[in-house]
Amino acid sequence: MSRVCPITGKKTSAGRSITTRGKAKRLGGVGVKTTGRTKRKFKANMQRVRAVIDGKVVRINVSAKAIRNGLIEKPVKRNWTPEAEA
Repeated sequence: MSRVCPITGKKTSAGRSITTRGKAKRLGGVGVKTTGRTKRKFKANMQRVRAVIDGKVVRINVSAKAIRNGLIEKPVKRNWTPEAEA
């Protein structure tokens, strides 16, 4: 399963995590010093949802941003109940 949203194009991006030590000057210390920089990944928040695409209900992986912004159309909820025993 790839982490690429077919609607928004969001995907995994790279960045850095910065490790620090010390006490901030505003709190009475001598200042915060950087002790390391580590590579890290920012992963897209992918969700598996049922959506209507070209008139068919399919399951797709989309980003949470696409769901929040209303970029996908969700199917109508069924109102079905089983028939009572005769």
